Amino acid sequence: MSVRVRFAPSPTGFLHIGSLRTALYNYLFAKHHGGVCILRIEDTDRTRLVEGAIEEQISSLAWAGVTFDEGPHVGGSHGPYTQSERFDLYRTYGMQLVENGSAYYAFDTSEELDAMRVRQQAAGIAPKYDRSTMRNQFTLGEHETQRLLAENAQHVIRLKVPLHVDVRFHDEIRGDVVFAGREIDDQILLKSDGFPTYHLANVVDDHLMEITHVIRAEEWLPSTPKHVLLYEAFGWKAPTFAHVPLLLNPDRSKMSKRHGDVMVRDFREKGFFPDALVNFVALCGWNPGTDREIFSHDELIEAFSLERVNKAGAVFDYKKLDWMNGEYLKSRDPHELASELLPALTARGYQYIEPAYVAAVIALVRERVHFLKDVTDFADYLFGDVLSPLSDELAASISGNDTLRTAVKTFRDGLNDATIADLDAFKGLSQSAAESAGLKMGAFMKPLRLILTHREVGADLFGTVHLLGAQRCSVRLDSFLS
Repeated sequence: MSVRVRFAPSPTGFLHIGSLRTALYNYLFAKHHGGVCILRIEDTDRTRLVEGAIEEQISSLAWAGVTFDEGPHVGGSHGPYTQSERFDLYRTYGMQLVENGSAYYAFDTSEELDAMRVRQQAAGIAPKYDRSTMRNQFTLGEHETQRLLAENAQHVIRLKVPLHVDVRFHDEIRGDVVFAGREIDDQILLKSDGFPTYHLANVVDDHLMEITHVIRAEEWLPSTPKHVLLYEAFGWKAPTFAHVPLLLNPDRSKMSKRHGDVMVRDFREKGFFPDALVNFVALCGWNPGTDREIFSHDELIEAFSLERVNKAGAVFDYKKLDWMNGEYLKSRDPHELASELLPALTARGYQYIEPAYVAAVIALVRERVHFLKDVTDFADYLFGDVLSPLSDELAASISGNDTLRTAVKTFRDGLNDATIADLDAFKGLSQSAAESAGLKMGAFMKPLRLILTHREVGADLFGTVHLLGAQRCSVRLDSFLS
């Protein structure tokens, strides 16, 4: 059996990080098994559509390296891949269920439904459609039902749930799952405007598109018994189900924007590498069975399996994601990174942005930052000659200090291209300068860094001096001495 999976977002907003993970798991599973990954747009809820959402979702997925073999943007033999272009199909299949007794007409007004819920809540009953007392074809009778239909009375079509039968199915992540029929609502399948609900459209499309595995978020687990009943009503084989765990905030609450970024575009704009974000998201709920944390795109495909997806919710650790992005920063070719950083450096008007030099700066400082864009601020003293102002406290720590001036002058007098080209020579010069003023090496190096960079901490000082060069260092030392 050839594996066919689908990612089926609704265009009600931009791509959520949880949706990226769902799409990623579908993609990895399909590619691991040599199968097909489909993009389907589920836009049956016309009241919540957001303009541009489809385009943004496709763009964000492509940026993350999640591509599709079939879909509205690439075509395929099972289209259309947008549900609003398939409405006639759903009406046909909805009527088929009425004809075989698996669904029925209901004529209740919204006021009648509200009153029913109030009665149920007062009686301590969970709100659920009561087909034994409400206005539907069972209580009205066939003659009255046909009269109302002939008059085009407003109505919906509901699923007829067997009340005394348990619905059972196997979930690849959660094992065997059972729902009591009496707890399942008679779900609306076709609304009064003729539009299908998610449930009918979802099942019809999965069948017609020959989906073998439905991999989706845990929040859809309560809907699955309705879908199983629909497959049985149509006489179709149900796909294999796998419901992935929720993403959680660090406090284990459901992930929300109150705690940090949640949209893929937010992470993209913040400067995360797509491979780093994908690597991190893959590990939110799945583990390879080892302590390994860094995976390439192809390695994720090779390692992924549903068997190693956890049931429990996965904490989204923002600090861990920052760390992982830093690991990817350290592994990238500095010359490639330089070409990505150059536009930002140019926009700031820095003088020293020759590509090879920028690559050398990145190689020097990337151990100290998590994001490529942070190199610009962290190493501004390497890209330009105008240094950030020192705080009053730091300025006072190095001004009016004759001992320090003696050491700095000795260092300045011995500074040349040779003494900064070799680490041992640099250490020797620094040691001599410190000793000339009766200072220990450490007591000299900290103020030397301050003078040269206006930073208390930074990248390796020898590497910094080496990149600045003797002339630029001399100018900064002379400025201090004068």
